[in-house]
Amino acid sequence: MRYFDRDLSWLQFNERVLLEAQKESVPLYERILFLSIFSSNLDEFFKVRYPALKIAARANDTTILASVQELVRTQQNIYGTILREQILPQLRERKVHLYYNENLSAEHQKFATDFFYTQALSFLQPVILTATEQTVPLQNNGLYFIVVLHNTTETRYALVNIPQEHLSRFILAPKSGAVHVILFLDDIIRANVAKIFPGYTVSECYSIKMTRSADVDIIDENSDLFEEHLLEMISEREKSTPTRMLYESGMPEVLIDFVARYFDIEKDSMIAGGRYHNLKDLARLPNPLGDTVRYPAQTPLLHASLSVFDSIFDAIDSGDHLLHFPYHTYSYILRFFNEAAIDPFVSEISVTLYRVATDSFITNALISAAKNGKKVTAFIELKARFDESNNLNWAKKMKAAGVKIIYSIPGIKVHAKLALVKRKQHFKSTYYSLISTGNFNEQTAKFYTDHILLTKDAQLTKEIDLLFAFLAARQHPKAYSFLDFPDLMVAGFNFLDKLSKFIDREMTHQQNGRKAHITIKLNNLEEKEAIELLYQASNAGVKVDLIVRGICCLKPGVKGMSEHITVRKIIGRYLEHSRVYIFENDGNKEIFIGSADLMTRNIRRRIEVLVPVYNKARQQELLDITALQLADNVQAVNIDKDGEILLPGIGNIEINSQAQIYNYIQNL
Repeated sequence: MRYFDRDLSWLQFNERVLLEAQKESVPLYERILFLSIFSSNLDEFFKVRYPALKIAARANDTTILASVQELVRTQQNIYGTILREQILPQLRERKVHLYYNENLSAEHQKFATDFFYTQALSFLQPVILTATEQTVPLQNNGLYFIVVLHNTTETRYALVNIPQEHLSRFILAPKSGAVHVILFLDDIIRANVAKIFPGYTVSECYSIKMTRSADVDIIDENSDLFEEHLLEMISEREKSTPTRMLYESGMPEVLIDFVARYFDIEKDSMIAGGRYHNLKDLARLPNPLGDTVRYPAQTPLLHASLSVFDSIFDAIDSGDHLLHFPYHTYSYILRFFNEAAIDPFVSEISVTLYRVATDSFITNALISAAKNGKKVTAFIELKARFDESNNLNWAKKMKAAGVKIIYSIPGIKVHAKLALVKRKQHFKSTYYSLISTGNFNEQTAKFYTDHILLTKDAQLTKEIDLLFAFLAARQHPKAYSFLDFPDLMVAGFNFLDKLSKFIDREMTHQQNGRKAHITIKLNNLEEKEAIELLYQASNAGVKVDLIVRGICCLKPGVKGMSEHITVRKIIGRYLEHSRVYIFENDGNKEIFIGSADLMTRNIRRRIEVLVPVYNKARQQELLDITALQLADNVQAVNIDKDGEILLPGIGNIEINSQAQIYNYIQNL
């Protein structure tokens, strides 16, 4: 086979996350956070990807489904081992006792009973299940107990919710001497579940969790009732087809059969798990130990050039600037929008918004700008999965304030990260632009690695203005194929053509004995046409270095196909999110940054933008940062032709790229 399977590759990425939880060099509570991230990622996999695998299996293509199930089981076993044999003992060494799969002591049983009566009981909704009544709907990824009840005449089954949406999943109990004590909310309810059913004896109690498919489409994107259809879609997703029912290992077969039958779940969707589900909640595990079990603080850095100017626009007038997050403070981006809102010379602001922060300073600045008489246009992608509701709420607030809102293009997602400000001074209009590799979101900017270019380059801003005009039309790119973007790479228009041209040029340089090299950093690589272009480059002798965080379907190091290609992954304290494309071009390097991964969805079903970086000093920053990532021998791993993870040799010098990049930017 010429390609790795995308789903197995995705799970391999998640295993790389899991491996961070094993590392003794990672602070204890950061390791716990990696366990949380692994669990959250796996939940998303079962919501987004698992339904398609089951459909394929029904068409007699069961190979990948079986491999996925086996890999997930293996990873869950590794997860349990890390938690039981490493994390919990190390918590105890530090005098933190997290009750896990153990009976409560008499002291803590009393505390649990008091908490149960005073707080938990208010939110419990116990139901005795009856086959003749309508099935009780389970909340998507909600936590429940299936309880076996007996009295003198019958055996019944009951359902009890674990109200994690109302109460903290982890409850701090009174200290036991010098030891901090933490209880699962689950265990507090489990220890007192018999009190809920007077007249019955409780013989068994098992935890369950249902995950539903997130693959629900909007009915009609062209309709004037698009907002209503979107809300219907969100509601339908909460009632969609179950893809997985996790149940506590040890649950008897008769009860497994009952649960599958009662909730109308296929037997192969019943999956044994641990005593506790939704361990993504470990991200909120109380920390009585303070900063000693966290990464050392890294204060966001000021930008040496931008900081000397009173106005962000004066700074951009002086030349192009790059910001690197989360290493730089995000205040410069907030300043860009805030200054635009009050600057008397600014007449227009346009921006694309894909995932808006819950408490967004940027959208509030756009509201202020509109109220100040500026023409403000916000293109909001309402099909950003799991952010639809938040994006819609902000769209309504901005529209009410006078912002012109443009919604999703039917059949297309707009994933490009662009902002454009028109400023008129002395009878001359100047355009200022932000082009980002990540969302304009001040919350995720604290832990996503991204680059943002600040420029007033006349050609680039002209093309960005043209793209905004296209977005305002809400038409498919096919209807606007006449639009010309000479400098930008725009998915839907010229992306693959330009990529092919740049790769062909590297091949020509290589064949003529000139300098040739391709380096690409992105989140996911799956598009087969792009992969074949890279295979051709390798076969022509061009060295290709890839840094791919997540899915990678390209097989590196295969003789006669990809022997000159390397693939590495970097997982660290920050989520690697930036997209950078570097073409050697015989020493006249061309470097692009932007939103585009090499995925079929990104290239063929989204509007994506890559922008060239022309300023030589800014190019050098990207080259230096990329060189550190390629030299990383602490947080990076290589992937071989069989998809196996290879740990790099550390040698005499340890290079942790994320730590080194912070130092590099500090010294710029």
